[in-house]
Amino acid sequence: MSNPNGVDQTENPVPETKVLAVASHVVYGYVGNVMATFCMQALGCEVAAINTVNFSNHTGYRQFKGTRTPPEEIRDLYKGLTNSYLLDFDVLLSGYIPSAEALHEVALIARDLKTRREVMRPGSFFWILDPVMGDQGRLYVSEELVKGYKSVMRSGQEGPDLIVPNGFELELISGVHLSGSTSTGEDGAELERRPTGDNYEATLDRVKEAIEVLHKRDGIRMIVATSVRIQGKQGVLCVVGSEKKSDGSSRCFVIEVPVLDCYFSGTGDMFAGLMVGRLREACQNAGTLDKHGWASDDDVSASELPLAKATVKVLSSMGAVLEKTMKAKDEELEKYESSRRASLDPQSKKDDEEKRHFLAKTKAAEVRAVRNAGDLIRPNVRFEAVALD
Repeated sequence: MSNPNGVDQTENPVPETKVLAVASHVVYGYVGNVMATFCMQALGCEVAAINTVNFSNHTGYRQFKGTRTPPEEIRDLYKGLTNSYLLDFDVLLSGYIPSAEALHEVALIARDLKTRREVMRPGSFFWILDPVMGDQGRLYVSEELVKGYKSVMRSGQEGPDLIVPNGFELELISGVHLSGSTSTGEDGAELERRPTGDNYEATLDRVKEAIEVLHKRDGIRMIVATSVRIQGKQGVLCVVGSEKKSDGSSRCFVIEVPVLDCYFSGTGDMFAGLMVGRLREACQNAGTLDKHGWASDDDVSASELPLAKATVKVLSSMGAVLEKTMKAKDEELEKYESSRRASLDPQSKKDDEEKRHFLAKTKAAEVRAVRNAGDLIRPNVRFEAVALD
């Protein structure tokens, strides 16, 4: 059996997986639930979605129309699933959530699903949380939502099993400055606001310290920190992951990926969506899907963890798709520039031209996920997970 893109799907290594995805939705483009759901479905997962916002397009365009889903509507949608006995989910994947009140509803959903699954198969339900709060030193959300995420992290057995923050979000929830400067300690105080951006560089020691804080203080079993710039490593971003041991200590691995000279929207959603399938696959291969929280034995080294193997595959898929997206973006912009020069009105306002050019660049950089579905399903493994001592 093949799909229109010529991708043979007769063999799928990902075990049967049913997912409830709670994240944003856009009419145009591939971010939020649109991106995550497609990636999961490409890997053979069955996905149900609750949309936390409904926008015309993603915010990277700097203009959009739409609405945020009220917390009570999230509650009602889940109640509808409950009333129809449609709660046979293996995984909850949560992404962008617009308010602390909405996050509270999502946390209640996670607790209910975990409780129900404990009756049938203890420890088999899994919550993957992408704590979407900001990037490069800038918050996208309210301080109240940041406090809400910190509270959710400390929920113990009812909290998330895997979190996938970027570097800035890792700082916010751990209270550890990744640059090596003063950290805020365990009282959870807000980090001092300071610019990060492309010039802000972390140290691997402080990234590991932040991860260990979340393991020991908050009890988070698995963590993957994405898009971390490390001092002395030019031209690459580091992805640092860990699964805690039974004593709470970390088993950190690091994967280096090249920096691509383009701003993409939706890559966090892409990472999280692919991680659902690839982690299920890796845990099945390691025989840990039937263990509580899919936990690996303490003697498994960092680079051999199912989490490490899954992350390598996810990043290999993403690297291929984003490189092809860059090529397509350049071709689309070349066509745009040619048509613009041919039709340029000398009387047109400079501001209007600049705006149209920005919107054209943003549109051209929309991730080509569907056209390159083959790279999601059968990636050419191109990276390596190395244990971080």
